[in-house]
Order: sequence, then structure tokens, then C-alpha cells
Amino acid sequence: MIRVMLCDDHAVVRRGIRDTLTEAVDIQVVGESGSYSEVRDALRSTPCDVLVLDLNLPGRGGLEVLSSIKDSDLQVKVLVVSMYPEDQYAIRCLRDGAQGYVNKAGDPSELVSAVRTVATGRKYVSTAVAQMLVDNLHAPTSAVLHSSLSERELQTLLMIASGKRLADIASELMLSPKTVSVYRARVLEKLKLSNNAELTVYAIRNDLV
Repeated sequence: MIRVMLCDDHAVVRRGIRDTLTEAVDIQVVGESGSYSEVRDALRSTPCDVLVLDLNLPGRGGLEVLSSIKDSDLQVKVLVVSMYPEDQYAIRCLRDGAQGYVNKAGDPSELVSAVRTVATGRKYVSTAVAQMLVDNLHAPTSAVLHSSLSERELQTLLMIASGKRLADIASELMLSPKTVSVYRARVLEKLKLSNNAELTVYAIRNDLV
């Protein structure tokens, strides 16, 4: 039996994932959490084989959960299940220690297959991600400047490029407007840009939005 822990800050989404997984006779959902602190405590108290992890968590995000697990002695495989398109986060997650990446908009059967695959210790990647991994090996540095951004910096870039105001971004990420302003400044510096308009153009040219 594959023991699975869920981590997503939306209870309705967790329920949908749980219902999908529990239909499989070889998978058991042993716990749920909705934040960095909750999943950290849950992993310490409840043994599991696979953590199904969302990236967009309040406060400290999913990539920080990945980093925490990577630096610990926890023997758990991580499958990232996110609303973000694969070309934005999949490669980063795999580099940071995830065993697989599945988009929430995908077929539910893919989620079950992915859990089974990573539980055996193998990587789960779609055909699209496999091609991106190959292309990324030969990509010029200038084409992947955004790979240097932290999780929150990349989220800030994507939200600004989608037309959201800093106040809206702060509310959605449960951060202070001042903190979001700091992330914006770091993004501008790392991408060598000057304003929100240039951020938007960069995001469009790099197929981020």
C-alpha cells in the first residue's frame, strides 16, 4: 500500500485529490495539511511514502517545503501538483528534489500514475517536461534569466505580468505589500529591467504568461 500525504491550502482541492487517489486500491491517504508548518509537523508524526505537494502555500511556499525535505533525513518522495504550467516550474521542482510534477488541470488518471511511479523511486515527467529538460541543456543563459529567481520572486513576476496590483499580490500570497515590493525590486534587478511594463514584456517573450 502506498501511503500518501497531501499538502494544499485549499480544502476543496485536497478533497478532490483525496477522492481521486483513494479510488486506487493500492493508495491510502494518511494525512492532510495546508501550510509549511502543518506539513512539517505531519511528516514528522505520520510515516508516508509520497507527499503530494502544491506550490502556492501561504507564507513559506512549496519550494521551501522541498528544500526542507531535501535537507532532512525524511525518506519521502515528493510529487508536485500545481496549477502553474509545466514550463514555469517543472524543471525547477525536479532540480530542487521533487520526483515528479503534475499539472492540476491534467487527467486524474495521470495523478494516480504519477504517485505510483514516484513511490518506486523513479522520476515522473510528462513528454512535454522531458523535452524541456533536453532543450534546457542547450539553452543560452540569456534565455533563462528567470531561473535565478526565488519561488516568491517568480510568483511576483507572473502576477505582475498578469496585471495584478502589488496590494492584490500581497493579499493572495498572504504577505505585506512592503515584502512584495522587495520581491519586485529583486526581480527587476535580476532580470536587468526597469519597470512593470518591461516585466510584462519579458514574461510574454519567455512564454511565462
